[in-house]
Amino acid sequence: MSPEAVLGAGTRVWHLAQVREHAVLGEDCIVGRGAYVGPGVRMGDRCKLQNHALVYEPAVLEDGVFVGPAVVFTNDHFPRSTDPEGVLKRGGDWEQVAVVCREGASIGARAVCVAPVTIGRWALVAAGAVVTRDVPDHALVAGVPARRIGWVGRAGVPLVRDSAPDLWSCPETGERYLERAGALERLRS
Repeated sequence: MSPEAVLGAGTRVWHLAQVREHAVLGEDCIVGRGAYVGPGVRMGDRCKLQNHALVYEPAVLEDGVFVGPAVVFTNDHFPRSTDPEGVLKRGGDWEQVAVVCREGASIGARAVCVAPVTIGRWALVAAGAVVTRDVPDHALVAGVPARRIGWVGRAGVPLVRDSAPDLWSCPETGERYLERAGALERLRS
Protein backbone atom coordinates (compact mmCIF):
# COMPACT_ATOMS: atom_id res chain seq x y z
CA MET A 1 0.00 0.00 0.00
CA SER A 2 1.29 3.44 -0.87
CA PRO A 3 2.09 5.69 2.08
CA GLU A 4 0.39 8.44 0.05
CA ALA A 5 -2.96 6.62 0.12
CA VAL A 6 -5.55 7.72 2.67
CA LEU A 7 -7.55 5.07 4.51
CA GLY A 8 -10.49 5.89 6.76
CA ALA A 9 -10.93 4.46 10.24
CA GLY A 10 -11.74 0.76 10.29
CA THR A 11 -10.75 0.16 6.65
CA ARG A 12 -8.99 -3.16 6.11
CA VAL A 13 -6.72 -4.17 3.22
CA TRP A 14 -6.02 -7.88 2.73
CA HIS A 15 -2.66 -9.30 1.70
CA LEU A 16 -1.46 -8.99 -1.91
CA ALA A 17 -3.83 -6.05 -2.50
CA GLN A 18 -2.40 -2.86 -3.96
CA VAL A 19 -3.71 0.58 -2.98
CA ARG A 20 -1.90 3.23 -5.01
CA GLU A 21 -0.82 6.79 -4.24
CA HIS A 22 -3.49 9.42 -3.65
CA ALA A 23 -6.29 6.84 -3.46
CA VAL A 24 -8.80 7.85 -0.78
CA LEU A 25 -10.84 5.14 0.92
CA GLY A 26 -13.57 5.99 3.40
CA GLU A 27 -14.32 4.39 6.75
CA ASP A 28 -15.02 0.69 7.28
CA CYS A 29 -14.08 -0.40 3.74
CA ILE A 30 -12.73 -3.84 2.84
CA VAL A 31 -10.21 -4.35 0.04
CA GLY A 32 -9.91 -8.07 -0.72
CA ARG A 33 -6.91 -10.24 -1.52
CA GLY A 34 -5.17 -9.30 -4.75
CA ALA A 35 -7.45 -6.30 -5.43
CA TYR A 36 -6.05 -3.21 -7.15
CA VAL A 37 -7.06 0.38 -6.36
CA GLY A 38 -5.51 2.87 -8.80
CA PRO A 39 -3.93 6.26 -8.09
CA GLY A 40 -6.51 8.87 -7.13
CA VAL A 41 -9.46 6.44 -6.91
CA ARG A 42 -12.11 7.73 -4.49
CA MET A 43 -14.16 5.35 -2.35
CA GLY A 44 -16.84 6.30 0.15
CA ASP A 45 -17.62 4.62 3.47
CA ARG A 46 -18.52 0.92 3.86
CA CYS A 47 -17.42 -0.14 0.35
CA LYS A 48 -16.33 -3.69 -0.37
CA LEU A 49 -13.88 -4.69 -3.09
CA GLN A 50 -13.80 -8.46 -3.29
CA ASN A 51 -10.73 -10.52 -4.20
CA HIS A 52 -8.93 -9.60 -7.42
CA ALA A 53 -11.21 -6.65 -8.29
CA LEU A 54 -9.39 -4.10 -10.48
CA VAL A 55 -10.50 -0.50 -9.96
CA TYR A 56 -8.51 1.78 -12.25
CA GLU A 57 -8.24 5.53 -11.81
CA PRO A 58 -10.14 7.85 -11.85
CA ALA A 59 -13.01 5.63 -10.60
CA VAL A 60 -15.38 6.96 -7.94
CA LEU A 61 -17.33 4.68 -5.61
CA GLU A 62 -19.89 6.32 -3.36
CA ASP A 63 -20.93 4.97 0.06
CA GLY A 64 -21.92 1.32 0.34
CA VAL A 65 -20.74 0.14 -3.09
CA PHE A 66 -20.06 -3.59 -3.53
CA VAL A 67 -17.57 -4.74 -6.19
CA GLY A 68 -17.54 -8.51 -6.65
CA PRO A 69 -14.61 -10.85 -7.23
CA ALA A 70 -12.53 -10.23 -10.38
CA VAL A 71 -14.58 -7.21 -11.51
CA VAL A 72 -12.75 -4.83 -13.87
CA PHE A 73 -13.33 -1.08 -14.21
CA THR A 74 -11.59 0.25 -17.35
CA ASN A 75 -10.33 3.81 -17.80
CA ASP A 76 -9.37 4.43 -21.44
CA HIS A 77 -11.50 5.24 -24.53
CA PHE A 78 -8.99 3.86 -27.01
CA PRO A 79 -6.41 1.64 -25.29
CA ARG A 80 -3.05 1.29 -27.01
CA SER A 81 0.37 0.43 -25.64
CA THR A 82 2.15 2.67 -28.15
CA ASP A 83 1.43 5.71 -30.27
CA PRO A 84 1.35 5.38 -34.11
CA GLU A 85 5.15 5.84 -34.23
CA GLY A 86 5.67 2.88 -31.89
CA VAL A 87 6.64 4.96 -28.85
CA LEU A 88 5.44 3.57 -25.54
CA LYS A 89 2.56 5.65 -24.20
CA ARG A 90 2.90 7.28 -20.76
CA GLY A 91 0.36 8.71 -18.32
CA GLY A 92 -0.15 12.02 -20.12
CA ASP A 93 -0.56 10.42 -23.55
CA TRP A 94 -4.18 9.44 -23.09
CA GLU A 95 -7.40 10.73 -21.56
CA GLN A 96 -8.50 8.90 -18.41
CA VAL A 97 -12.24 8.24 -18.16
CA ALA A 98 -14.05 7.02 -15.06
CA VAL A 99 -16.44 4.39 -13.89
CA VAL A 100 -18.68 6.04 -11.28
CA CYS A 101 -20.72 3.87 -8.91
CA ARG A 102 -23.46 5.69 -7.04
CA GLU A 103 -24.55 4.92 -3.47
CA GLY A 104 -25.40 1.28 -2.74
CA ALA A 105 -24.65 -0.04 -6.24
CA SER A 106 -23.49 -3.66 -6.55
CA ILE A 107 -21.34 -5.14 -9.32
CA GLY A 108 -21.42 -8.95 -9.65
CA ALA A 109 -18.42 -11.25 -10.03
CA ARG A 110 -16.33 -10.92 -13.21
CA ALA A 111 -18.42 -8.05 -14.59
CA VAL A 112 -16.60 -5.50 -16.75
CA CYS A 113 -17.55 -1.82 -16.65
CA VAL A 114 -16.24 -0.01 -19.74
CA ALA A 115 -15.59 3.66 -18.92
CA PRO A 116 -16.97 6.23 -19.14
CA VAL A 117 -20.05 4.85 -17.44
CA THR A 118 -22.15 5.56 -14.34
CA ILE A 119 -23.84 2.82 -12.33
CA GLY A 120 -26.90 4.32 -10.64
CA ARG A 121 -27.88 4.30 -6.96
CA TRP A 122 -28.80 0.84 -5.65
CA ALA A 123 -28.43 -0.68 -9.13
CA LEU A 124 -27.31 -4.30 -9.53
CA VAL A 125 -24.99 -5.48 -12.31
CA ALA A 126 -25.24 -9.26 -12.79
CA ALA A 127 -22.17 -11.48 -12.68
CA GLY A 128 -20.34 -11.58 -16.01
CA ALA A 129 -22.14 -8.58 -17.49
CA VAL A 130 -20.33 -6.08 -19.70
CA VAL A 131 -21.58 -2.56 -18.96
CA THR A 132 -21.06 -0.18 -21.89
CA ARG A 133 -23.64 2.51 -21.05
CA ASP A 134 -25.05 4.19 -17.97
CA VAL A 135 -27.21 2.09 -15.64
CA PRO A 136 -30.26 3.82 -14.10
CA ASP A 137 -30.89 3.90 -10.35
CA HIS A 138 -32.35 0.58 -9.09
CA ALA A 139 -31.86 -1.16 -12.46
CA LEU A 140 -30.98 -4.85 -12.65
CA VAL A 141 -28.78 -5.33 -15.72
CA ALA A 142 -27.31 -8.50 -17.22
CA GLY A 143 -25.72 -9.76 -20.43
CA VAL A 144 -23.18 -8.71 -23.02
CA PRO A 145 -23.73 -5.87 -23.52
CA ALA A 146 -25.67 -5.33 -20.29
CA ARG A 147 -29.36 -4.57 -20.66
CA ARG A 148 -32.00 -3.83 -18.03
CA ILE A 149 -33.91 -7.00 -17.17
CA GLY A 150 -35.69 -5.73 -14.07
CA TRP A 151 -35.56 -3.50 -11.03
CA VAL A 152 -34.09 -4.01 -7.56
CA GLY A 153 -34.76 -2.30 -4.25
CA ARG A 154 -32.27 -1.16 -1.64
CA ALA A 155 -32.10 -4.71 -0.23
CA GLY A 156 -30.83 -5.97 -3.60
CA VAL A 157 -33.86 -8.20 -4.13
CA PRO A 158 -35.68 -8.02 -7.50
CA LEU A 159 -38.83 -5.96 -7.24
CA VAL A 160 -42.25 -7.38 -8.09
CA ARG A 161 -44.97 -5.58 -10.01
CA ASP A 162 -47.59 -4.14 -7.70
CA SER A 163 -51.31 -3.64 -8.26
CA ALA A 164 -50.85 -0.89 -10.86
CA PRO A 165 -48.59 -1.36 -13.90
CA ASP A 166 -46.21 1.45 -12.91
CA LEU A 167 -45.89 0.42 -9.24
CA TRP A 168 -43.30 -2.01 -7.88
CA SER A 169 -42.65 -3.35 -4.39
CA CYS A 170 -39.78 -5.03 -2.57
CA PRO A 171 -40.70 -8.46 -1.16
CA GLU A 172 -37.95 -8.09 1.45
CA THR A 173 -38.61 -4.61 2.87
CA GLY A 174 -42.10 -3.75 1.63
CA GLU A 175 -40.80 -0.51 0.09
CA ARG A 176 -42.79 0.68 -2.92
CA TYR A 177 -41.47 2.29 -6.08
CA LEU A 178 -42.95 4.22 -9.00
CA GLU A 179 -41.70 3.65 -12.56
CA ARG A 180 -41.87 6.70 -14.79
CA ALA A 181 -40.21 7.23 -18.19
CA GLY A 182 -37.67 4.41 -17.73
CA ALA A 183 -36.68 5.52 -14.23
CA LEU A 184 -37.64 4.29 -10.79
CA GLU A 185 -38.19 6.35 -7.63
CA ARG A 186 -38.87 5.12 -4.13
CA LEU A 187 -42.19 6.24 -2.67
CA ARG A 188 -41.96 7.71 0.82
CA SER A 189 -44.45 6.35 3.34
